[in-house]
Amino acid sequence: MPASTRLARAIVIGLASAPTMALAGTFDYTLYAGLEHSNNIALSSDRPISETVFTPGTTFQYTQFGSTFQANVAGTLEYRKYLQNDFDSQTQTQLAAQANWTAIPERLDFSLEDYAGVQPVDQLSANSPNNEQQTNVVLFGPTFRMRFGDATRAQVELRYIDSYASKVDEFDSTRGLAALRLYRDLNPTDTLSGNVEFQRVDFDKQPSSENYDRKEAYLRYTSNLAHFDADILLGGTRLSFDQGRNATAPLARIQIGWQPSTENSLSVAGIYQYADAAQDIITTPGLFAASGASANRTEAIDPFANTGGLGRGSSTGIGVGSAVIGSDVYKEKRFEATWVWQQPRLGVTVSPSYSQLRYLDDNTFNQTGKGVSAGVSYRLKPTLTLTGFGTYDRTKYDSFDRTDKTVRLGLDLGQQVNRHWTWHASVARERRTSDAVGQSYRETEFFIGVVYRR
Repeated sequence: MPASTRLARAIVIGLASAPTMALAGTFDYTLYAGLEHSNNIALSSDRPISETVFTPGTTFQYTQFGSTFQANVAGTLEYRKYLQNDFDSQTQTQLAAQANWTAIPERLDFSLEDYAGVQPVDQLSANSPNNEQQTNVVLFGPTFRMRFGDATRAQVELRYIDSYASKVDEFDSTRGLAALRLYRDLNPTDTLSGNVEFQRVDFDKQPSSENYDRKEAYLRYTSNLAHFDADILLGGTRLSFDQGRNATAPLARIQIGWQPSTENSLSVAGIYQYADAAQDIITTPGLFAASGASANRTEAIDPFANTGGLGRGSSTGIGVGSAVIGSDVYKEKRFEATWVWQQPRLGVTVSPSYSQLRYLDDNTFNQTGKGVSAGVSYRLKPTLTLTGFGTYDRTKYDSFDRTDKTVRLGLDLGQQVNRHWTWHASVARERRTSDAVGQSYRETEFFIGVVYRR
């Protein structure tokens, strides 16, 4: 086990056992088990393997917002047993955790964040059980706070960051982050801040020439109203590589949410930035499915309730992202919108997305992606809901002649038997057409599962 990982785990244990925290938050969990049968579990174009998978697991969520300790931890732990023994059994983890301990009120805090998920080993290959790996990014360090009057405050953050992937060594890195932030409360709902960040990136298994410094300066505006919220960040980034090369680009991260009525809600998010896989997970965890960050967010609710076509593993508690796991830096453009319309019996969700990655060095993974997902749910009875879902994704690799088009359609029937027990049964059909040899496939998947909620 790497020393940094041992240290991170020691900090988690230390924070959890600190006597001054008086952990008295809210803890929820579910236990679930399911059987999933696929007629092409490896997503092969010419040699389909029929396999049944037993998937017991648990989801959990812990929240606390006290004066001394604040925490928001959500995760899933799942075991996948392949009953025909075509693949080795797997234990997978998905986690998004943020914890903060106030050592000196309004002066000194200690923070910890941890993001774990499942990502592909080779993004150019279909997502078979052998093409999955566990990733983890952990951040911890102190925050020094200062206040200048009722409306103005500042803070200095120091963070140690460690990233790890179970199969792709190029992802492994250690990073140091120093940040200065000045906040001004414009009114009770709006805040403006000026931010300067410096980050040193050292890769564990890469030549030293790949290491670099990351400098950022930006303004950030946040607003939280009853039916509208906004988080707008604008600035610039400069990268200085040890090999002597520099790169600069504008920086923008925007999230806007609007709820015009109790039945309608609309959210929009966009990114324009320099990033690598670990940086993406740090800055936008769970925001974009295409970046793989969505695998880092989970809820301690019904893990089968959202079978709405998020890709492989969508019928179980843990989904697989689509990030290019490695050390390469890329210029990233992403956009995603989600519209939700909910009536007492009928609900509709539509979410289009767009992404573009342009790598600074190796352009093999330069790509442009477009997609849309939709779901329609209808409450047949007060406790019985039928959901239809569909997704369409198109990924074009610009450096060679390849375009992948993937369509997934399915139905899910779920019933809440009582306040503790729920069951689901679903069927999904997925088809990919690709210009690459051996990457087109068809798959039909059946699933049935039960959930116990505390």
